[in-house]
Amino acid sequence: MKFFKSFLIFLLTLSLVNSQEQRTIEIIQAGKSIRNSTDFPGANILQKDNNLRVILFHDGARIESDLSYYYFNENSFKAYGKVNFNQGDSLLLTSDFLEYDGKTKKAFAYGNVLLTRPDMKLETDTLYLDRTKNIAFYNSRGKIIDNENTLRSNSGTYFMGPKKYIFKSNVTIENPEYNVDSEELEYFTESNYTYFNDKTLITGIDYSILCKDGFYDTYSQKGFFRNNAVINYDGKIIYGDSIFFENEKSYASATYNVRINDTINNSIITGHYGEIFKAKDSAIITRNALAVNIVKNDSLYIHSDTITITGPDEKKILKGYYDVRILKSDVRGLSDSIHFNQETGLIKLLKQPKSSKFLKTLSDEEKNKINPIIWFGKNQITGDKIFLKSNMQTEELDSLIIRGNVFMSQKDSLVNDRFNQIKGEKLDGFFKDGALDNVYIVKNSTLIYYMYSDEGEFIGMNNTLASSILIRFKENEISEVSFYRNPDGNVISENKIILNEMRLPGFIWREDEKPETIDDLFSESDKELEIIKIE
Repeated sequence: MKFFKSFLIFLLTLSLVNSQEQRTIEIIQAGKSIRNSTDFPGANILQKDNNLRVILFHDGARIESDLSYYYFNENSFKAYGKVNFNQGDSLLLTSDFLEYDGKTKKAFAYGNVLLTRPDMKLETDTLYLDRTKNIAFYNSRGKIIDNENTLRSNSGTYFMGPKKYIFKSNVTIENPEYNVDSEELEYFTESNYTYFNDKTLITGIDYSILCKDGFYDTYSQKGFFRNNAVINYDGKIIYGDSIFFENEKSYASATYNVRINDTINNSIITGHYGEIFKAKDSAIITRNALAVNIVKNDSLYIHSDTITITGPDEKKILKGYYDVRILKSDVRGLSDSIHFNQETGLIKLLKQPKSSKFLKTLSDEEKNKINPIIWFGKNQITGDKIFLKSNMQTEELDSLIIRGNVFMSQKDSLVNDRFNQIKGEKLDGFFKDGALDNVYIVKNSTLIYYMYSDEGEFIGMNNTLASSILIRFKENEISEVSFYRNPDGNVISENKIILNEMRLPGFIWREDEKPETIDDLFSESDKELEIIKIE
């Protein structure tokens, strides 16, 4: 008995479900109805009469037309003439023609198709509507108007539940403040969120964004972009595996394989994390940061842990912090920090500030070890502060200024373990045709210089203390030395040279630290840095 009741309930439920699935299309009104079994077998031909239009109804949808061919046995119809397919307050579909299958609840509309919903309207030539899946799609050129956006594509699918479009082939979004061109994207009509799945170009008033994968909020103009992502941000071209952009805050950031190309100032900065603040004319890049300034068919490379760029175009100031290394065809250098004024051509190489108490604990060699250092050819120069000045017309090095604990060394050209050495408190140097021409060292100046005859015979070691020393160079070699204000010294012959007198206090030879290639600009810890890709 229980089994019989259960089976009966099952049959009634199944019958109810089937009846719901097979709801019959209803004829609400028609001006007149005729049959033409020869031309339209099985069809009721429903026609408009004066202002009385044909109205059909199926499962919550009301369909008005001037003419309908209604097939009762197939539960379908074909409607013609200003067709209105109205699904309550949620959807209005108008077209010249419409075919509808009540069994599958699928419609095909063509000719001046207009689909209207509260949040948007769609114009196209042909449209397929699946009421069961709540999907509409088209394969002819379509146009969607949504708030301030106008979207066009060759193909599109509209998911009415999440209010989402998937557009393919020649997709465009037009907005008063930007345009989007894409091959494939997803667009949510309520939130104005857009997701890109293929090559896409976004063009704003003062920016453009290129990517193959990403997200963009079309209302607030901010987004996240990946896969060959590039932003041209008012002359600053930003590359990165992942890029974030927010137009309202004039801000962009990039992670992993970052490159910022400044087309106005002819410079490039690379690293693995970077930020640009357009309103503040500033940028910062870190994690293996490297700046490249192209100067007169030459390049100045600057590496440090962190690099910042500030100031308006053509007046940029570059600052680098921690483990600074520079490389140019005519100069190499190391320091704790660097300050480069691109307008004046002045480069400052500085060390981290140290307390006088700490410095008193260091030997002269240790003090020179922590000082900034530069190399010109065979010349090694250290000091508390090093300033390099370029001539902005010729774009070549013009002058060199060093203040505090100046120490200049040069390996002897004939004997490997001999070094010419000069130390003092101040150094002023000048360049000619990009090469060091002369230096003037003042205040407690001391020199050790190995002298040779024109035939290359060793004359002796000149050890002199003077108020100031002028040194002239030829092809990066010391060619002439002049002493001023009562010099005190002598020339020591080879058999009288004492070994521990061959080095001035503080001498340290740091040639093994000298960067010769771009690869040398990065330390071993830099090369071992594990870069985590940010998703």
